[in-house]
Amino acid sequence: MTLKTDHGKSHPVGATVLADGVNFSLFSKYATAIELLLFDDANSPQPSQIIRLNPQENRTFFYWHIFVHGIGASQVYAYRVYGPDNPAQGHRFDPDKVVLDPYAKAIVGAEIYDRQAASEKGDNCHRALRGLVVDTGRYDWEDDKPLRTPYSASFIYEMHVGGFTRNPNSGVSEEKRGTFAGLIEKIPYLKTLGITAVELLPIHYFDPASAMSGLTNYWGYSTISFFAPHAGYSSDRSPFGPLNEFRDLVKALHKAGIEVILDVVFNHTAEGDEIGPTLSFKGIDNRTYYILDGEDKSIYSNYTGCGNTLKGSHPIVGKMILDCLRYWVSEMHVDGFRFDLAAVLSRNVDGEPILQKGYNMIWAIESDPVLAGTKLIAEAWDAAGLYSVGQFVEFADWFSEWNGPFRDDVRAFVRGDTSIVTKLAARILGSPDIYHRPDTDVNRSINFVTCHDGFTLNDLVSYNEKHNEANGEENRDGCNDNFSWNCGVEGETNNEAIKTLRLQQIKNLLTILFISQGTPMLLMGDEVRRTQKGNNNAYCQDNQLSWFDWSAVEQEFDLWCFVRRLIDFNKKLALFRQEKLLEVTYTSLEPHLSWHGVQLSKPDWSEDSRSLAFSLRHPKANEYLHIMLNAYWKPLNFQLPPLGQGEKWHRVIDTAGQLSEAACDLDAAVAIESENYRVQARSAVVLIVKPV
Repeated sequence: MTLKTDHGKSHPVGATVLADGVNFSLFSKYATAIELLLFDDANSPQPSQIIRLNPQENRTFFYWHIFVHGIGASQVYAYRVYGPDNPAQGHRFDPDKVVLDPYAKAIVGAEIYDRQAASEKGDNCHRALRGLVVDTGRYDWEDDKPLRTPYSASFIYEMHVGGFTRNPNSGVSEEKRGTFAGLIEKIPYLKTLGITAVELLPIHYFDPASAMSGLTNYWGYSTISFFAPHAGYSSDRSPFGPLNEFRDLVKALHKAGIEVILDVVFNHTAEGDEIGPTLSFKGIDNRTYYILDGEDKSIYSNYTGCGNTLKGSHPIVGKMILDCLRYWVSEMHVDGFRFDLAAVLSRNVDGEPILQKGYNMIWAIESDPVLAGTKLIAEAWDAAGLYSVGQFVEFADWFSEWNGPFRDDVRAFVRGDTSIVTKLAARILGSPDIYHRPDTDVNRSINFVTCHDGFTLNDLVSYNEKHNEANGEENRDGCNDNFSWNCGVEGETNNEAIKTLRLQQIKNLLTILFISQGTPMLLMGDEVRRTQKGNNNAYCQDNQLSWFDWSAVEQEFDLWCFVRRLIDFNKKLALFRQEKLLEVTYTSLEPHLSWHGVQLSKPDWSEDSRSLAFSLRHPKANEYLHIMLNAYWKPLNFQLPPLGQGEKWHRVIDTAGQLSEAACDLDAAVAIESENYRVQARSAVVLIVKPV
């Protein structure tokens, strides 16, 4: 049966369900002809309808469009795009390749998909992914609203949807392990820990096959479609299952008071370089979507380390990115985004950096009214050496940043490095040496000690060197500079003294994270010493090396309690809710910080110093803390600030103590009778003033 068609409209882009059919619109500047393919189901080897678009009737500007009567939501579709095959000029059209609509809201065909077939010569229709027409209005959100939790009250938990519950010991039923539904079952765990936001590693539809031979792209930084949730994270295998299950997850997390932040990869795609597959963008308009070499456009500019670089500053690609972000906020109710290798978005269409006052993609994102109020977090660097930490906050009004120097300097101090105390002080204060704007919310610094990319917290104190042999790249991959220290033995050990020291170092790192000004981020599993056996680039390890081991919650319960108490301690004090940079003074009536050393008011800023003390005071909230950090290998006696009559210092944290007593709730803090406190080697102490 031949379907009735009309000219259609250029807007909206993608497949849009209307009263009596579907409007399709696709941008391609250099295409000479386009065919819309309609399939009877997800795995049909060939289309049941092929509709050729007439450039005189079905093209406006460079948008190809058509309205098809008699179809609606659940229609499976894809395209063939004809045009010049001239790589030297940047054109890679191949009508033998069935390509995805970049705006497809759901992807089907995973069971038949073959990446190799999309890379080799020949027709891949029977092995190609397809889009699914979606009517996003068919979901009951039950009055779900954005949470709008301020940064000052946020505790971010970076996690992998699959790895969180994929382990058989997760307690999740087999069909739900590693899925959005499995994560829903573990929301009480996150709630009890004190988490207010989850930052999900990529959940956009990605290509698991884009890793070394025999391995899987576990992390998901290989996007095929930016609008569609990854089908592999759904326990519901029906065509709309991933879409509905993700929305169920968002709704459930919001009911628990937890925001959803998506890690988005608008810097490269799964199509790779010149030998990579043709899945979507490459076959639709390669020259528009990717940054190509200025002299030889058959070569992809690789600022990402992944083979290609998306041309985010191009008006069409920029529009797609904005449309995508708006979609996930307005239709999928997410609360924010972490932009992977965000410095790429500050490059122009030729790849040159343009992060400065004025229009570019960064300002387009943060000034968009649909995105107003969402969390926008930049990983402010790329793989080609563009390091822009501080600049997103300097030149943009709403973007926050992963504070890479916080990670490195805290690690270096706890390891016992020299020439680091002044840097540590800046990190604790909110990094005013990096974020110079006087009107900057100090919480736009996202503080972290570990993230998915690098050592876990346990491995940071257990390995001097990376051990990535399992990745199949002869240990060449992954970062070489980790600021780690194995405490005397590489890897696992039965030496009790080393095991005790490692645990103490973990507590030190966590304590500094949660007593610093800024927004803290915790990596999944660090609260129970998740290990990757020294692998600091486990992007391709979809196995128990990367998965959350739920038996560790019981085995490391005291550490879990330590983390929960740290979060609770931070939550309860106005000192950690400040949005302005704290004054550094000894007399201010405003919230302020005072630096000390082992003697009051005498901080040791020398190159050989390995200790620092400081007082945090909020006169209006009647809060007064004294914090002592000793990274030296011997105990040090710290002088305590004198107090008025009826007041005493009380110990909240001492990382040298037994784990079950290392941190306590405020009402259980132990009074200190002395005017001095002996801080043990490589330990941290937090005291608070309480009346007696």
